[in-house]
Amino acid sequence: MFVYGERLDADGLVDQDDIAGLVKSTPFQTDQYIFKGGEIEEWRPHFVYHGFRWVQVSGFPGKPSPEHFTANVVHTSFSTCGSFSCSNEMLNRIQQNTLWSFKSNFHGYPTDCPHREKNGWTGDAQLAAETGLFNFSAQSSYSKWIRDFGDEQQPNGEIPAIIPTGGWGYYWGNGPAWDSALILIPWYLYVYSGDEGILRNAYPSMKRYVDFLGTRAENHLVSWGLGDWCPARTEAPPVVTSTAYYYKDVSLLAQIAALLGQENDAAAYTTLAAEIRNRFNAAFFDSSSGNIADGSQTALACALYQGLVPEKHVDHVLALLIKKLQQSDLNFDCGILGTKYLFNVLTTLGKPELAYSRINSTAYPGWGFWLKKGATTLWESWDGSASRIHIMYGDVSAWFYKTLAGLRPDENQPGFKHFIIKPYFAPDLTWVKTDFDSQYGLISISWERQNDRLTLKVQVPVNTSASVYWPSTENVVTITNEQGLAIENMDAGSIENSHIVFKIGSGSYMFAAKESQ
Repeated sequence: MFVYGERLDADGLVDQDDIAGLVKSTPFQTDQYIFKGGEIEEWRPHFVYHGFRWVQVSGFPGKPSPEHFTANVVHTSFSTCGSFSCSNEMLNRIQQNTLWSFKSNFHGYPTDCPHREKNGWTGDAQLAAETGLFNFSAQSSYSKWIRDFGDEQQPNGEIPAIIPTGGWGYYWGNGPAWDSALILIPWYLYVYSGDEGILRNAYPSMKRYVDFLGTRAENHLVSWGLGDWCPARTEAPPVVTSTAYYYKDVSLLAQIAALLGQENDAAAYTTLAAEIRNRFNAAFFDSSSGNIADGSQTALACALYQGLVPEKHVDHVLALLIKKLQQSDLNFDCGILGTKYLFNVLTTLGKPELAYSRINSTAYPGWGFWLKKGATTLWESWDGSASRIHIMYGDVSAWFYKTLAGLRPDENQPGFKHFIIKPYFAPDLTWVKTDFDSQYGLISISWERQNDRLTLKVQVPVNTSASVYWPSTENVVTITNEQGLAIENMDAGSIENSHIVFKIGSGSYMFAAKESQ
């Protein structure tokens, strides 16, 4: 008999108590095999897979040893398209734990966990979709799953939180933060692949859903749905996160409608988005203090991340968010929604050092805290009390690509026809390397710090272009090609947010400069 689990009890036996509460039949996570006797026998289960860290074997003839068993990793067959590594081994371990969690949770569709429910929770999937697209060629797998949304969608436009579903998810768990997978994942697929057909195919379902969501709103506010699931301590009001996703869905739908030539829809949804934004700010934003709703980190970061804060007040709200972090000794206090908001907002609004300091930490809560507790995958809750193989906190890998390597897609020229290279040169890192196989070819970015000198090497595929952001400095930036010859007429644009912007075409380049102290 084989019994599988992710924990051991005090006696060193597999402990399945953490999953038993959701099990409706027994035995679960268990295989039984009866020997026929005689010759050497080989067996493996063909109609089930298990998620586990430990396997307990009983009834084995003789003394079992590791060479008697082989663990087969099974997941949807997509190839690797990206890699990230750096000089910080803890960050590399976080990256590997994320990859294990993503692969272990994709079996025909993205799941929440492979050992307990094996359900296609839409919220988990949308939060980790960019991580999936940076690391794996998963476009066709996601596209197939999005078609499944149409099969599950009710005539009124409602969709469940679990796809596919036997019924669970229509009456609990769904709501804008989860259901937005129907809008966000096709958009990510378009941005990362450039395939407009993905949007065209999903558009009718998107429109039905957004119109349905309007029927659940009261004066443009949506209180329905799960909020910031599994927070470290404080849960922001669900009406804040749900309304913000409603706004995001409507805004994106307006953009998609314009892209597809649906001019009347684009105009109508643009107007609706403005009305939702105005109502959100009237209900939750205090312009004098910069506060949003309950003032939680998630509420503040949510309004910034979803683009709800009036432009003239962005710095004010960001300053309050940073103050909240400082008051908690820079310990963040978010669940699965707020965590994605927080780290992306700090980075895009010019404070990547604050995001990095929390990721590069073993304090609670955080990915390093999990590592300190012996994690080999990502967990469902920060304290480890629930499942220990979930992907919903997996956006950290996408953050590595976008921030430490600096690779960011340009949604105005999707499919990496044009892309951004804007690395954060974290002071304690000596090198970072990323490769990404785009549809145009290999994008390679690496940077290195030696003594007081920074070098950045980039490879831009044929028929593409990039904008390289280099921290503004009084020191001369030298640029050479792959033959080591100086490039004299590089197109250096204006200074943007304390960065010099260089416009480059296809080819290999090396940027170098003395690092300012």
